[in-house]
Amino acid sequence: MKRILSLFTGPFVLAAALAASSCGDGRQLQSVTLVPASADAKDYPNGQIPMTATGAYSKPPSPVLLTSNDIVWCVGTSSGTCNGNIASPVTVDVNGVAQCSLGQSGTATVLAGKPSSTAVKPDGSSQLKVFGAAQVTCP
Repeated sequence: MKRILSLFTGPFVLAAALAASSCGDGRQLQSVTLVPASADAKDYPNGQIPMTATGAYSKPPSPVLLTSNDIVWCVGTSSGTCNGNIASPVTVDVNGVAQCSLGQSGTATVLAGKPSSTAVKPDGSSQLKVFGAAQVTCP
């Protein structure tokens, strides 16, 4: 009897596992837009620039405001590479608040997006597969 029960429930357990591991409803993040698209830290209280990220998806609801559960924030390049441990005049926290590093000046690119499946490189950098970019200027 135990073997019959195992043969009967096995396919259902497998189907449930496959459904749980699939992409769900098939929604795919297609683009990310950051607001503000450019900012000068001197125009914000304490030089802290609160940024928001909106994602456009392949299926409704779209667009939606993205949270730190949906994306990662980093400082990097316009091609979507997060700098990792390479020095930058700007830092950005997990909630999208950008700030100039003490005593630093210049312009940096803030990114928000979905990481690619590739591993983090030895220098701490990584690549985003779908991302948005904004420019932050430090006085």
